[in-house]
Amino acid sequence: MNIVIAIHSPGAMGSAISARLVEHGARVLTSLDGRSAATVERARAAGMEDVSPKAITTADLILSIVPPGEAVALAKQLVTRLSESRHKPVFIDCNALSPKTKTQVAITLAETGCDVIDGAIIGAPPQPGEKGPRFYVSGEQSGRASVLRALGLDLRQIDGPIGAAAALKMSYAGINKGIMAIGTAMLLAASRSGASTELYRELGESLPQLLSRFETGIPDMYPKAYRWVAEMREIAAFLSEDKAAAMIFEGAAQLYDRLATDIANEGQERGTLDEFFQKRCDL
Repeated sequence: MNIVIAIHSPGAMGSAISARLVEHGARVLTSLDGRSAATVERARAAGMEDVSPKAITTADLILSIVPPGEAVALAKQLVTRLSESRHKPVFIDCNALSPKTKTQVAITLAETGCDVIDGAIIGAPPQPGEKGPRFYVSGEQSGRASVLRALGLDLRQIDGPIGAAAALKMSYAGINKGIMAIGTAMLLAASRSGASTELYRELGESLPQLLSRFETGIPDMYPKAYRWVAEMREIAAFLSEDKAAAMIFEGAAQLYDRLATDIANEGQERGTLDEFFQKRCDL
């Protein structure tokens, strides 16, 4: 298949998806201007071709896979180039955004003449030999994303407008990352109060599956906490009609923001969490 796909940007998810697409015969473009040496190396290892920002518009599809707080800004940056291009790629916003924000992205790009699809990625970056994450799409033009299925992605089409895939992502992420926020908060509280050993033992006896999930999920959260801040606020916006529920996720955003600073500075809270999970060896 002679398909050209552009990916913004070559992070952990974007580069892993690129490797899968390249494996199935696609050309994958990206722009590495101003990127770190580690990001450049990761992109090249994934088969991504470094091109000028203008050349991105020559792709058949553009996948936006960026931290949630950068998604609207990226769409605005692309308006002029996409409007001036004779070739009109399909733009798929794959970011963890509320339906309202996805609609804002679609409105921003409406003047360019490009079709816009709402996308949502659920699951970890694809690994060799594994099926990979689910790639949900919605919107009137979502059928135009079907080529991704032939390129190795687990594509699933939702019969709904732009915002339907976003609503699914917000609901799933709210459960998944909300549990991590609650667990982290309570482990820290137990440690501050001298009850961490007893909490570890009780979780192991009465909620062993949840303890196992915390043991893998909370340390896995450390390098991602800074990106989850904006995502929690998008979930809060999604829940705006339910003020009490929205407040839960504004609190989660503030928790992850604090943790991101603590983790970056090798602070006390990360040490407390690591010490909690060390109890597996001590008991």
